[in-house]
Amino acid sequence: MISLLLVVGVLVAMFVAFNIGGSTTGPAFGPAVGAGAISKPVAAGLMGVFFFLGAWTLGRNVVTKLGSELVVDTGVFTLTTSITVLFFIGVALLVGNVFGVPASTSMTAVGAIAGLGLAGGVLDFAVMGEIVVWWVVSPIVGFWVSLIVGRYVYDRLDELVAMERSEGPLFTVDRSGSVPVPRVHRTTNRRELAGTATVVGIGCLMAFSSGTSNIANAVAPLVGSGNLAMNPAIALGGLAVTVGAFTIARRTLETMGSDITELPLTAAIVVAAVSSTLVVFLSALGIPASFVIIATMSVVGLGWGRATRRVPAPAVVTGDGESDDPLREGTDTDATEVPNPSALFDPLTTARIVLMQNVVPVVATVGAYLTFRYVPIFGF
Repeated sequence: MISLLLVVGVLVAMFVAFNIGGSTTGPAFGPAVGAGAISKPVAAGLMGVFFFLGAWTLGRNVVTKLGSELVVDTGVFTLTTSITVLFFIGVALLVGNVFGVPASTSMTAVGAIAGLGLAGGVLDFAVMGEIVVWWVVSPIVGFWVSLIVGRYVYDRLDELVAMERSEGPLFTVDRSGSVPVPRVHRTTNRRELAGTATVVGIGCLMAFSSGTSNIANAVAPLVGSGNLAMNPAIALGGLAVTVGAFTIARRTLETMGSDITELPLTAAIVVAAVSSTLVVFLSALGIPASFVIIATMSVVGLGWGRATRRVPAPAVVTGDGESDDPLREGTDTDATEVPNPSALFDPLTTARIVLMQNVVPVVATVGAYLTFRYVPIFGF
């Protein structure tokens, strides 16, 4: 017979997954919806499908890491402690929403479990050290890759991605036969179709990467406790994420949900591609990655690269009215470092985001440790 406490634990886990679906659908498919490429229901459906694919394939690696490898004795994962850990994760999401900063759910989940492990004396410091090292390395990699793209490749990408919307919908449905068949609208050009496919494809990649990393944040404690098997846990978590995508994510899709999707379309694609690729790579290693921190540093790197890119020196007009621009004379000239103010990031906003994204996990770690160590019902 299923205990009432297990039902409560499953409901809390699904609530966390529900919030994950609501908070990640906007960043993933905001550019596609904002560009008119797909509708909100289609975005929600794609979010659910690709999140589940990511969770079912690579996501189980991260669930195993958090649920059984981060602590040397999984006996600390009772139903009561599992529900408490999920509570701290839910509070972190709430704090992030209150301050308008997307908190790192992965870092908070690791922090809460680490607090439990410390209180019980069962934390595996080697595994914790491996996770922390990747947390430091991955944003640095994201920063430098985005910086290089922003400095040397961005302008060409911008030309390729730029979409000039034609009149009418991108697709129409041919209902002349017995089975309706979607077809490309006759006014849609190839460039527009390619740009649309790129934007939607990047959104699917982001949804997949979210599944590989974030599913563990919702179900790892219950799986680690042995009260819920891996496959049912992933299925329930994926279902809750899909419900969140179809409901509370509609608002984030309208407002583009995060600073990433408020960037120009090309910049949003670069940041999403770099961040998602790193998250998928880390998930394959079983490392719970923080998409929001990697994406934040990617935004900074892209802005820095754009601000210091090499551009031709401006022409100088001589006294006789003739241009002294060597480029016009067909000769070579050294490029000059010219800052581009429009490409610069806001240092204060960036500092606030980075601070909050690190403070919230620390608070979760300390709060979990003090709770599990000194509240008598947990028995540590």
